[in-house]
Order: sequence, then C-alpha cells, then structure tokens
Amino acid sequence: MPQVRPMRADARRNYERLLKVAAEAFAEHGENASLDDIARRAGVGSGTLYRHFPTRQKLLEAAYVDRIEALGTRADELARELPPGEALAEWLYELGVGTIQVRGMKALLGSAVTDGGPAAPTVCAAVVTGAVARLVEAAQAEGSLRGDVDPIEVLRLAHGVAVASELANGQGRQLRRYLTLLTEGLRPTG
Repeated sequence: MPQVRPMRADARRNYERLLKVAAEAFAEHGENASLDDIARRAGVGSGTLYRHFPTRQKLLEAAYVDRIEALGTRADELARELPPGEALAEWLYELGVGTIQVRGMKALLGSAVTDGGPAAPTVCAAVVTGAVARLVEAAQAEGSLRGDVDPIEVLRLAHGVAVASELANGQGRQLRRYLTLLTEGLRPTG
C-alpha cells in the first residue's frame, strides 16, 4: 500500500481557499458555477483545482461534506428524541430545507437518490442513505411507515417534494405541508 504524504503547507492553503471559494460560488450560482472562476477567485490555476478535485462532483462533496455529515448526525439525534415516525418526518423536513437553502446541495443530494451507475458511491451519498435507512427501519418497526417501502424510495420522494416545494414559490414555504402529505400517504392502511 503506497504511503500517503502529508500535504505541503502551501497546498493545504490552496485546498482550503478552493473549498471556501467553491462554497461561496455554489451558493451564488448553484452547482454549475464556473470551475475556472472558482480557481481564479481562489488565486490558483485551474490545474491546481483539478489536482485537488478532479471532478465537479468531488468539489461539491468536499465543499458540503460538513453539512452532509451534520445531517447524518441529526438523524441519530432525532431518533433519540422523537418517536420513529416523527423523527423520520422531521429529518426529511430538515433535509428538504437544506436542499432548498443551500444551492449546490440539490445536485449533491440528488446523487444519493440515483441508481448509481459506474461511479462509486460518494461519502455524502453513503451518509444520507445510511441515515434514511436507519430512520425508515425504525418507523417500520414502530408501525408508522408501510413495510413495503424502501429507504431509497423515501429519499427519492422527499427529494422530489423539496424540489416541488421550491418550484411552487421559490422559497419552499410549502415543504412541511408536502412532506406531511407524503408521510401520511406512506402510513400503513387498515
């Protein structure tokens, strides 16, 4: 196994500056922010950006990994604080708010709901899918969620609800209502 060398101080500064500027650019322009502009604003060449982040997806993930990990932690906190069905509903709401408020996260979270394909799953996708799986399993065990629903289906539906809520008025004011309609529709019948 090759030994990984620690990053030089200047490379570490470039990396941190790129992440900061990328988060700002994604917030301003969404997931399609110009990578060349990000490099320029960070004061580095495009080659430096691509050395650290070979793809747009890698840069998005690095820029938002703290937020995604916080969502995973939040799922566990809610699971301890609320009954399982309520914990799932609240976590889906918080996930939806993050999707709407943080431009660029929509694409990143969208990768968690795809069928995958040839690309390896990202760390962010693993955190989100793991969190929803734990919450769905607990809600199903409690009887507040249909047993024939897969966690990925819940995640896909919630992602769609967040997008629909954003489209309804640009700010997602209907998110809680749409999620309530979703979760009520996923309850077991009779």
